[in-house]
Amino acid sequence: MTGHRARNIVVICSDEHNARCLGAAGHPHVRTPNIDALAARGTRFENAWTPSPICVPARSSMATGRWVHELGTWDSAQAYTGDTRGWAHMARDAGAHSVSIGKLHFRGEDDDFGWTESLLPMHIVDGVGWLQGLPRRDPIPYEQASEMARDCAIAESSYTHYDARVTQRSVEWIEANAGGDRPFALFISLVAPHYPLAVMRTFVEPYLDLELPPEIPPLPITHPAVAHLAASLPYHLAFDEDRTRFGRQLYLGLVSWLDHNVGAVLAALDRVGATNDTTIVYTTDHGDMIGNRGLWGKSYMWQDSVQVPMVVAGPEVPVGVDPTTAVNLIDIHATIAATVAADEPDTTAGRSLVELANRPDSDRVNFSEYHDGGSITGSFALRFGSLKYIHHVGFEPELYDLTSDPDELHNLAPDSAYASDLTEAEAQLRLIVNPVDANDRAFASQEALIEHYGGRNALLDAFHFDHTPIPTG
Repeated sequence: MTGHRARNIVVICSDEHNARCLGAAGHPHVRTPNIDALAARGTRFENAWTPSPICVPARSSMATGRWVHELGTWDSAQAYTGDTRGWAHMARDAGAHSVSIGKLHFRGEDDDFGWTESLLPMHIVDGVGWLQGLPRRDPIPYEQASEMARDCAIAESSYTHYDARVTQRSVEWIEANAGGDRPFALFISLVAPHYPLAVMRTFVEPYLDLELPPEIPPLPITHPAVAHLAASLPYHLAFDEDRTRFGRQLYLGLVSWLDHNVGAVLAALDRVGATNDTTIVYTTDHGDMIGNRGLWGKSYMWQDSVQVPMVVAGPEVPVGVDPTTAVNLIDIHATIAATVAADEPDTTAGRSLVELANRPDSDRVNFSEYHDGGSITGSFALRFGSLKYIHHVGFEPELYDLTSDPDELHNLAPDSAYASDLTEAEAQLRLIVNPVDANDRAFASQEALIEHYGGRNALLDAFHFDHTPIPTG
């Protein structure tokens, strides 16, 4: 740890990166030398979560430092509009470059998100997003889910092409601007390893001879709210044993492709001499089940879905691994504000990752929530100490001890010995949110939107897609 303070910050955000799949986290097979090297010179937080295990709500929280229930960005059709002031506005007003390159999943380019530049942005489709997920009480069959298994291939895709363009533009921007006098807050957003599960042979080759069985084998789902989610988002039904093995090989190949692009960005910072003046954060928007429990996709409250990789490095950051301090994507806002807009008070619930790296806080509580397609009720997850509590409004809760049961195989909630823990957990949850109120507001908002677009039957004719098309500009 050196004495001077970083004047710039780069946040590299991937999409759907399961936190297990990182060499620095101990994965026995995945090759991620560039992210591992970043972790080796900074702090890697193991207790890192997304505020919501789905792209659009998670990214609205990351932009603003506020929880989904505060913003009302409940789902994949109600995206960030820029009306709530976020870190990009703060950075711009402080006189810094405030730049995004790549995927945002906000409403659209006509909104003011605070950027001085926004290059190759990917927003929700046509400014309206995934409308078919809105009728949660009477869900629209999601036939597109079968595409994830069907599209598995050793090949380039529109998504690998997009990441190549985003990486090249990022390198060009760094080489043109990072050596100047003006501080910068640079958000680089790549789409790997999000499906389609297709990647070039160079990156998947190391994994093709590996069996790669799921870390958690297929298990029966007994909780009715979770079972409904799995039935409504049936990615897994198209994955037989061979396709599961191939899909997992391709997923690791996409993680290596991601790491390759991260390496290009880090090398560009080195070339222009900006590394020593720059805080660098690597993270993702949420995880993926990657075949664990027999499931694929995100949206679940299990660790494979809500846990994210989180690495921070820079001149004020100590070297090490923090296994306990709760950090969340909402902390990105406070981290950027502290770097380039330190004179403006931060009123969010987030805290600077640099501060937390230097002063770990094992008492901090982690939080996530889900109100999007496939869910018949609002689900809220809370971690305090080693315990993880999942509150499904109107249904029985779940409780897991992540120290003794990291794979969440044994639900402790029915055990009377944990009654006091359940009471404490619900009290902690209500310090953050009234779950019934948030659930009611989410459903009311979605039902109003369904009516706005002509009712459930009209949504059947809206644009159907399994992953957001890339921008052509």
